[in-house]
Amino acid sequence: MRYFIPILLFVFSFPVFAVPIIEIEIRDHLFYPAEIEIPIDTKVKLIIINHDSTSEEFESYELNREKVIPGGSKGIIFIGPLPAGEYPFFGEFFPKTAQGKVIVK
Repeated sequence: MRYFIPILLFVFSFPVFAVPIIEIEIRDHLFYPAEIEIPIDTKVKLIIINHDSTSEEFESYELNREKVIPGGSKGIIFIGPLPAGEYPFFGEFFPKTAQGKVIVK
C-alpha cells in the first residue's frame, strides 16, 4: 500500500497528448479528401477507409509509407512529425486516379 501513492502520482504526472486523427476515404479509386493539411512537427494518425470492392495500396515515397488496404476495410498509418512542405501520396494499384497530398503548414 505504501507504494500505491507514489506510483499513482508518477502515472498522472505525465501530460496526455492526443494524436490528431484524419480520415481519408477511397471511393471509385479516388482519395477523399485528396488534400489534407496538418500542422508542422505534429504526429498524425491517418485512418484510410476503402469503400471500393478492390484493394488499394496507399503509397508515398516522400512520407516513406505504404500499406495495402483491402476492399471494404480500413487501415491505419501514422505520419510525422514533419517539416513544412507538400508530400504526395498515391494508390499504387490505380495510380492515374488515386492521387493526393499532405500539406504541412
